[in-house]
Amino acid sequence: MFKAKGILIPIGGNEDKGDDINRSETETLEFIQEGIISHVVRESGGKDKSFVVIPTASSIPVEVGQTYIQTFELLGCKNVTVLDIRKKADANNPKNLEIVRKSSCVMFSGGDQSKITKIIGGSALHEILTNRYANDPEFVLAGTSAGAMAMSEEMIAGGIASESFVKGTVKMSKGMGWLPQIMIDTHFVQRGRFGRIAQAVAKFPSILGIGLSENTGVVIKNGDDLKVIGTGMVIIFDGSEIEHNSEALLEPGTPMTITNLKVHVLSNSDRYTLSTKKVAVLPIDAPFN
Repeated sequence: MFKAKGILIPIGGNEDKGDDINRSETETLEFIQEGIISHVVRESGGKDKSFVVIPTASSIPVEVGQTYIQTFELLGCKNVTVLDIRKKADANNPKNLEIVRKSSCVMFSGGDQSKITKIIGGSALHEILTNRYANDPEFVLAGTSAGAMAMSEEMIAGGIASESFVKGTVKMSKGMGWLPQIMIDTHFVQRGRFGRIAQAVAKFPSILGIGLSENTGVVIKNGDDLKVIGTGMVIIFDGSEIEHNSEALLEPGTPMTITNLKVHVLSNSDRYTLSTKKVAVLPIDAPFN
């Protein structure tokens, strides 16, 4: 078990950014108090801390970066920097590295997770982020959609959801390595990705699969303690007790068989301990926190 001292916040994508001009006063209050980004700000130590957004995964990094600046500013954050890292040299640039060293939180945007691993993986920036996450209890590393998926060591790189119970249709590659015990998929409910992560778990049954709904995330502390935040569901796939798994036996393109795959469906404030695989469900009459 990788016992990091920092805080990791993977998000399922399409999180509320407070940019709906038609929202009511109540909805605005909910965004400020309970929104995904408000959790990121609180876990980072509050609005006076320094925040860095890295939109490397995006095909429109300038626009995405500006959106996140506006979102953090809505929550009162003034020290927000966008690092527009598009090539390996940017990820080794001393000026960029110094900004990250001084930050309280680094957040990766959505897009294509393979761009994160290709451009930032193995760089000086990757090393700094890994060291800070491992050793700094006041450091938050967040990512949404592709930015969340890239956190895994065994990373889902692609695959069509409708074909994903057929061997070989889910593409795997190496991620950034911050979550060696978890594989993450995002937009999970909205894009019907149950089969995609089930195949990933069949391939790596000792690694948990976690599907994150949109506007939903998990706060992971000590590399072990997971808490659900947001408005949707988190689906946990535990393959450690699979009784029959045909993944290793089949030719590519063949339908798979998996039995005794354990699945948990969790929602806001439910907790899960990665090392013991224990669930702590919020009582039905308890307030969210």
